[in-house]
Amino acid sequence: MRVLVANRGEIALRIVRACHEAGHEAVAAYSDADKDARWVALADAAEHLGGSPAGKSYLNADAVLNAAKASGADAIHPGYGFLSENAAFARRVREEGLTFIGPPPEVIEKMGDKAVARETAREADVPVVPGSGPVADVAAAKAAAEQIGYPLLIKAAAGGGGRGIRPVDDADALADVFATAQAEAASAFGDGTLYLERAVQQARHIEVQVLADDHGHVVHVFERDCSVQRRRQKLVEEAPAPGLDPATREDITAAAVRLARHVGYRGAGTVEFLLDDAGFYFMEMNTRIQVEHPVTEVVTGVDLVAEQLRIAEGKPLSVTQKDIALDGAAVEMRINCEDPDNAFVPTPGSLDRFDLPGGPGVRVDTGFTAGDVISPFYDSMLAKIICWGADREQALARARQALAELRIEGVRSTATLHHRLLTDSDLRDGAVHTRWLETWLG
Repeated sequence: MRVLVANRGEIALRIVRACHEAGHEAVAAYSDADKDARWVALADAAEHLGGSPAGKSYLNADAVLNAAKASGADAIHPGYGFLSENAAFARRVREEGLTFIGPPPEVIEKMGDKAVARETAREADVPVVPGSGPVADVAAAKAAAEQIGYPLLIKAAAGGGGRGIRPVDDADALADVFATAQAEAASAFGDGTLYLERAVQQARHIEVQVLADDHGHVVHVFERDCSVQRRRQKLVEEAPAPGLDPATREDITAAAVRLARHVGYRGAGTVEFLLDDAGFYFMEMNTRIQVEHPVTEVVTGVDLVAEQLRIAEGKPLSVTQKDIALDGAAVEMRINCEDPDNAFVPTPGSLDRFDLPGGPGVRVDTGFTAGDVISPFYDSMLAKIICWGADREQALARARQALAELRIEGVRSTATLHHRLLTDSDLRDGAVHTRWLETWLG
């Protein structure tokens, strides 16, 4: 199989390596800014997409499809972000006679509309946060809000990745927030449809990894805790979720599998939940590989990208549910080129020094080396540092040591913030929730 890798950075390199390990050829699709990138050099071939802005390259469906055809690719792996959850793009890939390494476009469409996804979860007997269907205007939103109660969230039906969400504390603020959210949703996602959802206070963000093939096999690969987040963007992820009792783990993973079966899922996906003292609630499904997938890989031994390739070839999963077990604990730190002391503004520039940590249980996923230029056109993530331990205490100790070894010069990064986070008593005790970090930051 010849695979066009329609992405960049660490995930592009991750996919290139997985293709080679499986005996496939990998073709890198690149923009002007990435022509000399590491993942492009390591691929078997490369196809130029266009200019540096994502709209002229990685988000340009025509350019990606033309690159696939020009390269003789059989399949397209979209990674995460960009076109990975674009149902129209997945449909076009299929119409061109190519394999989209992801779920069917019909499933992406259904689960990509967050309001429809909520109803689908209900059909699968998966608990959801109290909320509304689509609300067309402020009057409809006010009527729905009276039924749901405050505080609540206004969400873009087409949103994802923590974007397109606005909190509303009371009825007086609803009209203004609704108008702003509608304009933002239309601009960011091309769809201004909104719905309301009760704001679950001090909840943990728990997500379950699922895999499904064309032979009727659907499995979970346990769960991750992604509660340490700022403005719904994750900074630290752990597997398994600290302190999760076995009964809840069994219930939440079973719910994820039930939903995947119900929608006819195929490929790797993640079902996201909020968890509080009253129980767990479906939030959304990400129909792609996740940024944080490595923490699951290191505690289970399941290569999720390799499984994606197997599924795309029409092969059954290489593992059954009874084969998948937890071994130890892992923590992942997203090191972004942002200045945590200056409102997290992006800090593109020359990466003058980049010394990576090592040692037992330490894995670093990055697409960059010293001397590279960090572009202002894309996501600011520089690297993911994943540390495994026989237990959570050892994993966190290795993470602290890894941060002590990391050296980054030329750009500011969130490494300094992670130093502080991993020595905080609340995080070490697992006493965090989705609003914890923003309170902690002040």
